[in-house]
Amino acid sequence: MPNIVIPDDYPAVIGSSPSFLKWRESTPATYFDTLPGSEDGLLARIRDAEIVINIRSSTRFPESIFAACPKLKLLSLWGTGADNVDLAAAKRHGVTVTNTPGVSAASIAEHSLMLALAVARRVVDIHNGVMAGDWPRGRSVELQGKTLGVIGLGAIGRRFARLGQGIGMRVIAWTMHPNPALGFEFVELDDLLGRSDVVSLHLRLSPQTAGFLGRDQLALMKPGAILINTARGPIIDEAALLDALSEHRLAGAGLDVFDVEPLPAGHPLTKLDNVVLTSHCAGITPEALEAGLALAIKNVVDFLNGNPMNVVTLQ
Repeated sequence: MPNIVIPDDYPAVIGSSPSFLKWRESTPATYFDTLPGSEDGLLARIRDAEIVINIRSSTRFPESIFAACPKLKLLSLWGTGADNVDLAAAKRHGVTVTNTPGVSAASIAEHSLMLALAVARRVVDIHNGVMAGDWPRGRSVELQGKTLGVIGLGAIGRRFARLGQGIGMRVIAWTMHPNPALGFEFVELDDLLGRSDVVSLHLRLSPQTAGFLGRDQLALMKPGAILINTARGPIIDEAALLDALSEHRLAGAGLDVFDVEPLPAGHPLTKLDNVVLTSHCAGITPEALEAGLALAIKNVVDFLNGNPMNVVTLQ
């Protein structure tokens, strides 16, 4: 059997997964329920590994890791994002990288809709008022009939776009590889930003998408629009977003992801009254967790059977 290592299951998710426990009965794997803590700590765990199942995006795989692990053949990522992996280095060192696309699509799309509704309806503000003994009213807006701009039409973006249609929103979209067969109206990015009442990001973080929505792009958004991000924090220029929200050029934002996570105590975003913030938890439901972990394991099985699936490629 190959040397299989799970180096970073903290907080533990795969350790209690029914799929993992069943698979481990027939397939030995070295399992760590703590974080490696450093690159040296990671190397100490995986130096002789042939297969690594990576759980945490905080565990990074730069060129130096691949160079120091000559036996490594497969890196199976739990999750869709691969921004913690130097994919070019993996290719140079003959390491196949797989991920678990689509398994969290329903969960993240629902969370995106929840954030949009929570901002539009000012749910947090009204809740806090009622809890304090007030009776705030007349602070909400409807989303029915408004325009939803979806940036990125992968599995999550497509599902969210359909949820938007389901509550009566007009959907327009921009994506890197538009496909008219999807049935959405595709527009240029500047047009989307200028027309949309709600803009939602569904892009993978890469060198091409870091800072994708900068100060110039945010300035194009409609006054009073809402911005939703359940993708990755660095896709938006956080300083520019803070300015737009502080000056109320945007009505608000619903954010599940940030430049630095966990969000530091006292961060400027936490001082705003027009944001709804969640803890990078959009895709973490019991259903999505188990589906993703099961697929991460299946990717290992498929690779060992000579039929690798869900291979991550360079953009």
